Amino acid sequence: MPDREKFATLRGARRVWAVASVHGEAAQLSAVHAELARRFEAGDRLVYLGNYLGRGSAVRQTVDELLRFRLLVLAAPRVHVCDIAYLRGAQEEMWQKLLQLQFAPNPRQVLDWMVRQGLGATLSAYGGRIDQGMIAARDGALSITRWTNELRAGMHAAPGHTQLMSALKRAAFTVDGNLLFVHAGIDTERPLTAQSDSFWWASSGFLKIDQPYGGFRRIVRGFDPARAGVVETAHTVSLDAGCGFGGKLVALCFDPEGRIVDRIEA
Repeated sequence: MPDREKFATLRGARRVWAVASVHGEAAQLSAVHAELARRFEAGDRLVYLGNYLGRGSAVRQTVDELLRFRLLVLAAPRVHVCDIAYLRGAQEEMWQKLLQLQFAPNPRQVLDWMVRQGLGATLSAYGGRIDQGMIAARDGALSITRWTNELRAGMHAAPGHTQLMSALKRAAFTVDGNLLFVHAGIDTERPLTAQSDSFWWASSGFLKIDQPYGGFRRIVRGFDPARAGVVETAHTVSLDAGCGFGGKLVALCFDPEGRIVDRIEA
């Protein structure tokens, strides 16, 4: 069985709602939540597919909104903590790697690459500055450690943010084995427990998957580099319509067989 610390198991799901990459667009997330609160039914489960951080200008507000809606859902009758899953996206993975930048062999290059991937918005949200990071990277491991400790303190100062980032899962699946939820992709040549960083970076072949993987009827992802919107194949669903890049935020609802039965866009 997959490690419960790394994977979320959705039990007793009548339907599963999945939310695509948010990319720091708190207003769009709030709008999706408002409609989701109206449509959420007993037996529904909820999976966020990663990339809450980065890109948009409201990173802290986005995490605050995730926490707010979590409390709202958990207040409903017969809803449990395990009924809501948060996946680690590429932005969250980069953030964790950034907090360990002192161990990177080429810290300036790594920081520059992360900023080009949109992590600068997260830096700003928690009180960091790119120029200060570059100076620290130039000055060596001790300076980088001081800088990353300041970033940690900035996140700690936002109630619940560190706890949520520490609770992110690599993937989620329904207990019946029908639905698998991932961030961006999967390496079909490897078992679920041996994916390494494929969940974040193996996106190119996702829509080419032409047979069931690991017994799952459908694999659902929330980040698409092409931001092509909702794309269905026989075995996959991709639902990134470009939130954070000027596009919409999408949430889809799946029945136990993997059919799309409802849709929200904002």
